Amino acid sequence: MDKGGDPSEGAGVAPYTDIRREGLPAWLPAAWVPYALLMRLDRPIGSWLLYLPGPWAFAVAAPSWGRGLWLALLFGVGAVVMRGAGCVVNDLWDRDLDRQVERTRGRPLASGAVTPRQALAFLAGLMLVGLAILVQLPLPAILFGAASLVPIVLYPLAKRVTNWPQAMLGFVFTWAAPTGWLAATGHFAAPAFLLWGAAFFWTLAYDTIYAHQDREDDALVGIRSSALTLGDRTAGFLGVTFTACILLLAAAGWTAGLHPLFLAGLLLPAAHFSWQVRRLDIHDPALCLRLFKSNRDAGLLVVLAFLLGRP
Repeated sequence: MDKGGDPSEGAGVAPYTDIRREGLPAWLPAAWVPYALLMRLDRPIGSWLLYLPGPWAFAVAAPSWGRGLWLALLFGVGAVVMRGAGCVVNDLWDRDLDRQVERTRGRPLASGAVTPRQALAFLAGLMLVGLAILVQLPLPAILFGAASLVPIVLYPLAKRVTNWPQAMLGFVFTWAAPTGWLAATGHFAAPAFLLWGAAFFWTLAYDTIYAHQDREDDALVGIRSSALTLGDRTAGFLGVTFTACILLLAAAGWTAGLHPLFLAGLLLPAAHFSWQVRRLDIHDPALCLRLFKSNRDAGLLVVLAFLLGRP
């Protein structure tokens, strides 16, 4: 997911760049813009997808609405900061590869707008902000949240050594589910792991859709992906992973003792997932990007389903 961006929506940098000074970066001083682009502030979808498994947990387990809203705020800021940190790590790993791909060669590290030393200093600043947010949580959540640094650093290596880097991303991008459960309750329980599993299969599905944008470039530069591995079998694979996600979400809500009304609510994200599978055309990169981005709405529908089942 680290390559996010619509190749047809450039901002004059190159015909097929994913660097666009829009959104928040359009309002920042010029000296700040390379750092804003480095942490992908122009493309908030990654922060949304990193964030949403947290509200899944709060919607099920938060002891009160007030506590749930406070945690939602903390995790929202944390998702933006930690997604930004992950992008910096990714671009430090990939700066030489990014120079070989037309769409990514304008990225701040690949283009030289930010030096590796500057990027490391910026990364340290982001990590300090992330730490300041983390220490607001109960100790078990602090310790578990800190452990996420290991897979965050290792993820960019996965696409060089495995055909399934999306599985590693599924491990990284779902950390908010168990951490959120710990933040809400102070201890683990079976629904936390069921939510984590559901988020894993969800991430595996949407990032496979995403990876079809770059299938040809990835093959040329030696990057592996589930999109290259699956090819025309992708739709069937998505059917399996989205189904697994819904079943695990249902199991999480049921074991947590939610009112059965949440099961009716889960029909909404299930319908959304079905729509994605039916609409998929792996040879249409723009459509793949739209389907990928639509998973923000699917994730919010899951939150709604769980809220319907709260006692």
